[in-house]
Amino acid sequence: MHIDVLTLFPGIFDSYLEQSLLGKALAKGLATIARHDLRNWAANRHQRVDDRPYGGGPGMILMVEPVVAAVEEIQSQGQAPGELVLLTPQGTRLDQVLVEELAGQPRLVLMCGRYEGFDERIIDILNPRQISIGDYVLNGGEVAAMVVIDSVIRLLPGVLGHEMSSRDDSFSSGNRGLEYPQYTRPREFRGLAVPEVLVSGNHREVDQWRRDQSALRTQATRPRGSNF
Repeated sequence: MHIDVLTLFPGIFDSYLEQSLLGKALAKGLATIARHDLRNWAANRHQRVDDRPYGGGPGMILMVEPVVAAVEEIQSQGQAPGELVLLTPQGTRLDQVLVEELAGQPRLVLMCGRYEGFDERIIDILNPRQISIGDYVLNGGEVAAMVVIDSVIRLLPGVLGHEMSSRDDSFSSGNRGLEYPQYTRPREFRGLAVPEVLVSGNHREVDQWRRDQSALRTQATRPRGSNF
């Protein structure tokens, strides 16, 4: 998979892309990520890409010309234009089902907003898929883009140490509920012991216990979305 990120602040991603499983995946060539500074498409010598909103109001709006020019040039590079994604509070809520869909794409182009958002004509012209990571407002779309990158890349073959890890995750297609409780050594700590069923060696009972615990946890915190 290849991911392009269009942003005013490409340096925000420096440390993030070098760490943990993501950094290892990129080092192995399991995915590639390119960052593009929107200011490179500014049509003025001051590299200005924002202006005051028509009709008045606070803040600044990202201008249509540089954004459209940037996206069209980026999408023209490579064999396919890829799935264009605009990170915005107005978008479809990101969930694991959508993550799995995005992970099946060979290329993603992520647009990170700033200030008061994008000129609406950008959406009219480019028709991006609009995605939100939640009902709250961030300073910019970079953190949201990181969420998309992190959730998508971990599903690619070879990224996780065990092929079953992502299938059993909360909300995955293999598990629509929350994940069951997990334990490791020591067997007892401050009077709290690991459930006996997990050390019984009875795999059928362990599987049933995990399903039951997943259902209880989901019903307690996600009752409306439960499929149990």
